[in-house]
Amino acid sequence: MAETDAERGLASRLRLAVVRLTRRLRAQRINSALSLTQVSALSTLHKCGPLTPGELAAKEGVQPPSMTRVIAALEEYGFATRRPHPTDGRQAIVELSEAGIGYINEEVSAREAWLDKRLAELTPEERGVLSRAAEIIDRMAGQ
Repeated sequence: MAETDAERGLASRLRLAVVRLTRRLRAQRINSALSLTQVSALSTLHKCGPLTPGELAAKEGVQPPSMTRVIAALEEYGFATRRPHPTDGRQAIVELSEAGIGYINEEVSAREAWLDKRLAELTPEERGVLSRAAEIIDRMAGQ
């Protein structure tokens, strides 16, 4: 089926809007010492719970050696810990520490506070449209 000019325009506008919003949300970070890759790994551990380094690497779409360096850095910050795997002595389990949980909660709070201020500037109708759009975007992203 052929795409119309309006549909191509929507794809472009949506892509740009998502990129710009993501950039603005990232600017609300509370601690820029961590790389975005490290923050992403922490977020995945927060969402998924304890994982092996290989599982974490797969979920993040990076190679295991790269994830090993990320995990080492997170351990140095005190945000993650490793413990032996309960059934496989060759493996380890990586999980958030209390400090890591606190960090993620602060990051989320800072970003949501910024977003809450922007949403408060909108009309109830606009917020309704965004609520529906969020559901659709989640579905498109496979969430």
